[in-house]
Amino acid sequence: MSDAPSILIVDDEPVARSRLRELLADLAPEFPHRIVGEAPNAPEALSQIEAAQPQIVLLDIQMPGMTGIELARHISARAQSGETPRPMPLIIFVTAFDEFAVEAFEVRAIDYLLKPVRAERLRQALARALTRMPQEHAQAIDQLARATNTRRRHLSVHERGRVILVPLEQVVYLKAELKYITVRTKEREFLIEESLTSLEEEFSDRFVRIHRNALVARPSIAGFERVMPQGEVDGGDPYWQVVLRDVTERLPVSRRQWSTVKNLVS
Repeated sequence: MSDAPSILIVDDEPVARSRLRELLADLAPEFPHRIVGEAPNAPEALSQIEAAQPQIVLLDIQMPGMTGIELARHISARAQSGETPRPMPLIIFVTAFDEFAVEAFEVRAIDYLLKPVRAERLRQALARALTRMPQEHAQAIDQLARATNTRRRHLSVHERGRVILVPLEQVVYLKAELKYITVRTKEREFLIEESLTSLEEEFSDRFVRIHRNALVARPSIAGFERVMPQGEVDGGDPYWQVVLRDVTERLPVSRRQWSTVKNLVS
């Protein structure tokens, strides 16, 4: 049984989770498996994925607070970031979407189950999931998110065994430091393991690059100030730095990025 695939059930409705458990129990003779947990929401799901590392996630789409597709985007980002990427679980969506939305799944070879879920359809989806390559699956999840215009509205921070969802609207800047990204809000700093380049691509409408190691939220830019270096024999070259709203830090603007950012404040 130790080699049996591990499964996490994610659905905000207890009745729906119970139904999937019953169906999985019925399928156990022909599809041995281990249910490693249940989660009623996105933060709990992310915590359990980090702790239990399930191979398969049965993920409801219509959940309050964060949809299943947005949650899947967090999971794929986590799996594709950092020096040591996390295992990418194989996601099977559970949905009541109409046929037009379902096309987005089929084109990208992402499996889905229409409610009410049937045992035979669940068995087929589980068997197919185990044939997929995790890295290709992560990329398909990203494509699905773009096709359905689903964007992350938070950054997921894993801190002391729990997951904190930081709303993007609260982020002042993102700064790359060694293998981590510092996420600065008005109140505090967080650390995440993601690529600054991928964050720039995903959130280009909100953040602007001011330096090779820093992205700043456009609404957080209060202005710029010119700095004359002190203590240099030749005086040094002056440079510009960003004045930010809500925090006291000043971040330098590289010469390369100055032409892009100088017109952001009228």
